[in-house]
Amino acid sequence: MTDQIRTSIRDAIMGGTLAPGARLPSWQDLSIQLGVSRGTVRAAYEGLIDEQLLVSAGAAGTHVAPTTVLPRHITPDHTSPDPYADLQPSPGFFADGRTGLFQLGLPAVDAFPAKLWARIHRRAADAGATHIHHQDPRGHDDLRREIAAHLAVARGLQCASGQIFVTTSFRGAMGLIMRAVGGTGQRAWVEEPGFPVTRYALQLAGIAPIGIPVDAEGIDVAAGVATAGDAALAVVTPGQQAPLGYTLSPHRRQALLDWAEAAKAWIVEDDYLGELQLETHAAPALAGQDRSAHVIYVGSFSKTVSPSVGIGFIVAPERLVIPLMNVAAYLAPPPGYAAQSALAAFLRDGHYLRHLRKMKRLYKTRRDAMIVALAGYNGLVRPAGLAIHLSLPERLDDVQLLRRLRSDGFSPSALSQWYASRTKRRGLMLGVTNAMPERLESEVDRLMRTISLLSKT
Repeated sequence: MTDQIRTSIRDAIMGGTLAPGARLPSWQDLSIQLGVSRGTVRAAYEGLIDEQLLVSAGAAGTHVAPTTVLPRHITPDHTSPDPYADLQPSPGFFADGRTGLFQLGLPAVDAFPAKLWARIHRRAADAGATHIHHQDPRGHDDLRREIAAHLAVARGLQCASGQIFVTTSFRGAMGLIMRAVGGTGQRAWVEEPGFPVTRYALQLAGIAPIGIPVDAEGIDVAAGVATAGDAALAVVTPGQQAPLGYTLSPHRRQALLDWAEAAKAWIVEDDYLGELQLETHAAPALAGQDRSAHVIYVGSFSKTVSPSVGIGFIVAPERLVIPLMNVAAYLAPPPGYAAQSALAAFLRDGHYLRHLRKMKRLYKTRRDAMIVALAGYNGLVRPAGLAIHLSLPERLDDVQLLRRLRSDGFSPSALSQWYASRTKRRGLMLGVTNAMPERLESEVDRLMRTISLLSKT
């Protein structure tokens, strides 16, 4: 056993898994973990110390030798790339993990109340240290109550806290819903163009996404009824359509609700940017108009607070509460206690609404500055929620352009990637949330030069 332990640690050092200076467990801790005697672990460590791979610092513990101390013939492979480091989920819509200029989906990095959030989260973590029992599968009671109160006041949606399920962002909510409603082998409406993640999530659940066109009034319900009137599900972004930014018109809202009631279908309302309407007041939640309990409301704090919070939520119609509860209890538990408790305090103490008010002013200023900076562009420039839709010369491939732009530090979105059909509109969606006015002129100039250069090739 001594040789096995020594070989395992040596390989970890040589392979770069254990970095120079890394501390190893004590003899006692590792012996208990491995179920061997302390002498066995001690002998393994001493053998590695003799090889100059480990150094002992007495009460300070045993560490991997610093690079300067390692034998010359030992060259830890710390620069060897992780073969999974660049792994992306199929079919590759996601970015490479690096943030860049004009990126969508990220709140303003410079305006996040980091100190306030750190203080609130620290208090929540301290309080949660004694919270050792399993929580309700729906999530933290306090957070669900605060979400219910906020929805009633700010989104016109009346619900009981017991109807709310706390999830890990929008994707976590979709996974929970797909398992609870079933639908395998059936069809679902999705917006065209629309959020690719929604399409892929449906496909993984065995549900066929059917693209329904979007215009200035939102999803075309009449086209949906004509194309797939028997669909079991529709996933829509009525507050601000993703990615074009249109708000679902009143008569289409009612038509969508009427269809769902007649077809006995579910509507998943993705409240994408619903609280960050920059032009007018936020449109009320579609679920607030639902009288036949067919709308499943999904919200997230990723774009209003931060993706790092990692919290979303579902408001379930009463008849779906039990199915969702069963799935949450066994397959999709809520996020960690501390994060939920901190967010509950953020809502309860009024910080969330103050933050939203501040962000709406900031984003409008940055969007308007971007429109001014793009004034000389020879093409369509249209506000689209928290983005600018920039048309491109007809012969220019937006995906090819995006690859070039990423190498220059830009991370907008290619509009064609939001389409499932072969008939696609091309363009760029430029995020405005982190567009700093003092740098916009030079950044837009650099962007335009790249577009112009590729247009001529």
